[in-house]
Amino acid sequence: MEGLMNTPSLPSYAQAAVLTGPQQIEIREFPIPEIKEDEILVRVEGCGICGTDVHEYKRDPFGLIPVVLGHEGTGTIIALGASVKTDFEGKPLAIGDQVVTSVLVPEDCPFAKDFPAHANLSDGLGVYGLFKDSPEYHLNGFFATHLVIRGGSTVFKVNGMSMKQRILIEPFAVTVHALERAKTTQLLNFSSMVLVQGCGPIGLMMIATLNAYGISNIIALDGVPARLDMARKMGASLTLNVTELDPASLLAKVQEITKGRGVDFAFQCTGVPAAAAQIWKFVRRGGGLCEVGFFMDNGTCAINPHEDLCKKEITAVGSWVYSAQEYPIAIAMIRRLAQTGVPIEDLVTHQFPLEEINKAMQTNIALKGIKIAVVLE
Repeated sequence: MEGLMNTPSLPSYAQAAVLTGPQQIEIREFPIPEIKEDEILVRVEGCGICGTDVHEYKRDPFGLIPVVLGHEGTGTIIALGASVKTDFEGKPLAIGDQVVTSVLVPEDCPFAKDFPAHANLSDGLGVYGLFKDSPEYHLNGFFATHLVIRGGSTVFKVNGMSMKQRILIEPFAVTVHALERAKTTQLLNFSSMVLVQGCGPIGLMMIATLNAYGISNIIALDGVPARLDMARKMGASLTLNVTELDPASLLAKVQEITKGRGVDFAFQCTGVPAAAAQIWKFVRRGGGLCEVGFFMDNGTCAINPHEDLCKKEITAVGSWVYSAQEYPIAIAMIRRLAQTGVPIEDLVTHQFPLEEINKAMQTNIALKGIKIAVVLE
């Protein structure tokens, strides 16, 4: 392969899990293409299953079929284009380095040029694992033995981190971005009483992110006891099982905990419209809210603009994906959480080989475990 630096013998073919229809993934073999001078070839080690992957697997809402999914992935560089010298932070790259990759923003995107601080809102935002299959690129997602990282992509060297830690970087970037959005309200500080609604993977990582930020008063809401147990491990100070209380009783309980005021800030992490309508009730007058649960159109919800918004003067922000600049924050935070004994690796509860990816998807759909991963080590 031309234009490669110090490249040992490379495999000729790769296997990839191709979504060919609703709830139908086939393992197919593709020739590994010649790596261009600005590209990187990665041998995949593992990748987590995201809720977005599950939505695409179930009904192809993005219209991507056929597609190789998987964006919470990591692997080792086995071929490096001659012009690729450093990662996004300027760290030198070499064959054998472990990496993750973030968003790919088109160079000619007018929105990103006009609003560089909000490039994550570009309609042309690219994420590996959500690229359509093409004659030029088949190895587009981490649910494969190999991934081709295209020129212009944001890559981060993450040597020294465990595989589980590395596959958690992408979803932690989501919660880091949500925290940064929440901080724009200027309503969060060390003494804030914060509520996290929903203890799926993102909700649990939101709790860990708040914990790392120094917030210790965190109420976690969910209906699954195992997830509430994990919420306490991530840093929640109090958990409430929503299946044991009707909505009025749940609101009364939160009011009791907060001395009749409501929480200072809330993060909605469920993606369930009924929950999105309910969360406004928990926030105190003058408090804040971050909506981070809806990465898909799951429907609408009703709020009372007078009671929920105007009368309380709630400051609300939305959160969408992340920027490449938030990856170093997420990486540093994961290292710090591990050093302080927060068992974030326990979030990865199930691991499946690539050939069992359909079973892995069904395990996720059945809400068994927390973070389901496909592992190729």
